[in-house]
Amino acid sequence: MPGEVIRSGIVEVVRDHLAGEVDDNPDAFAFTTESGRPIWRGNLNKLISWKANVARIGQPDLHFHDLRHAGNTLAARTGASTRDLMARMGHDSTQAALIYQHATAEADRTIAQALHEAVRADQKKAKKTTGGGKDKGGKKAGGKKGKKRSADQDEAHGEQG
Repeated sequence: MPGEVIRSGIVEVVRDHLAGEVDDNPDAFAFTTESGRPIWRGNLNKLISWKANVARIGQPDLHFHDLRHAGNTLAARTGASTRDLMARMGHDSTQAALIYQHATAEADRTIAQALHEAVRADQKKAKKTTGGGKDKGGKKAGGKKGKKRSADQDEAHGEQG
């Protein structure tokens, strides 16, 4: 799956960065300026040439904060509970957590497919319970309508023509 390739690629890049650029000190920052100072909100966009880079990938209107929304939407798709997502994002309320969870077309298709399968299963169960519209002999019920009986059939039922 493309998402797995992207995630494994990101993990590889971060692992390499940590091994080559970050001190072994557990309190060390993972990402810093070239001088080793912490990155803060005010210097991030300039430091990483955000506008130029998002324009280069064809997403000039992408804001850095949009990545937080995307990350939490992806995390929600793993089946994590709202409480788990709240802890991950540092939210104190479910209302704040829900702001970062966006409906996706993929989730809509998954829900629709699950509902379709549930209805189908229910229909099959109903057919089995009612015999599927067949009589005890396995023939469709109501089979007499529009059919003429032969003399042999009449005789078998004790009727005379």
